[in-house]
Parts: sequence; structure tokens; C-alpha cells
Amino acid sequence: MDDALRPAPDASYEAQLARAPMGPDDVALAEQMIHRPLRGESAAAVRCAWGLPAVLRVRPALDDGTPFPTLFWLSCPLAGKHVARIEARGEMAGLNERLAAEPELAAAYAAAHERYLATRDQLGPKVPKDPSAGGMPGRVKCLHSLYAHHLATRDNPIGEWVAEQVEPMPCPAPCVSLEGRAP
Repeated sequence: MDDALRPAPDASYEAQLARAPMGPDDVALAEQMIHRPLRGESAAAVRCAWGLPAVLRVRPALDDGTPFPTLFWLSCPLAGKHVARIEARGEMAGLNERLAAEPELAAAYAAAHERYLATRDQLGPKVPKDPSAGGMPGRVKCLHSLYAHHLATRDNPIGEWVAEQVEPMPCPAPCVSLEGRAP
């Protein structure tokens, strides 16, 4: 498929707040996709064209109270590889320069950060020190989380830039086995 990953059709903070936690089938798929057990209660924030949970919305704190590092987790292995290539080229340095030189971009990024925090705080216990994801609001640190934020809400200008670099993202087959999955 040439259009395997795009923002959720209902991409918004409101839609993300309404997402129910994933059931056992989706949890098993997500764990296969990220190659380890999920650490926190997660919802499928965005599904790929194959119906897989490509972005997870994770509760802000784990069961033991430990803060989880990001609200939106890019679980699609193909997208992760494409974004890793951008990071490996050192694009974050140029994006940080743009944030410093372009007040409109910096303001949009900071505003997205505030909406991100407000949404995160509605999902669970408030995380101390208001850490955000991906370096928000003042720098670009992790393009994976910024792209996941964009896919889930359409509200991250740096994540939107990442989308312009990696989409369309052809995906010829599901990345995990769908055998035994409930319809």
C-alpha cells in the first residue's frame, strides 16, 4: 500500500481523550510491533492501512506512578525506520536553528506543547515538572514522538515537517502476523 500511514481520520485531542484502552488482541499486536511488552495502559491513537496500532496513546504514568516519557508512541516499525534515518542525518540541528530563527514556528510549537500537556493531564495523574515529549517546547530532540503527536492530533509543526519527509510510506504487507486476530 502506498498510503500505509497517515494521520488518524479524526485526529484531534478530543478524539484521543475518548479512545478506549486496547483489548488483548491489539496489545499483543503492539507488543510484536515494538518487540517488548507494553509498559502502560495504551489506546490505539492511529491505525495504519492494515488496521494495526501504528501510534499508541499511553497513560502519563505507569501503575507504580513512574512518569511515561511520551503521550503518543510511534509503534509502526516502518515509520520508526524512516524517522530514524532523518535523525541519523542530523536534521534536529537544523530544526532547532529554525525554531530559534522563526518566531511563528516557535510559537506554533510552544502552543502545541501547551495543548499536549493539557491533554496529558486529563488522562491521568499530573506528571511532576511538566515534561513534554520530543524536546517541546524549546527544542527538537525526538522526531519519533513529534511525528506520533502529529499523526494523532495534527497539532505539531515539527511532526508535520517529518510527515512531509516520510509520507507516503509504501508498506506491502502487515509488519506482524494477523493470524488469529478477532475481526
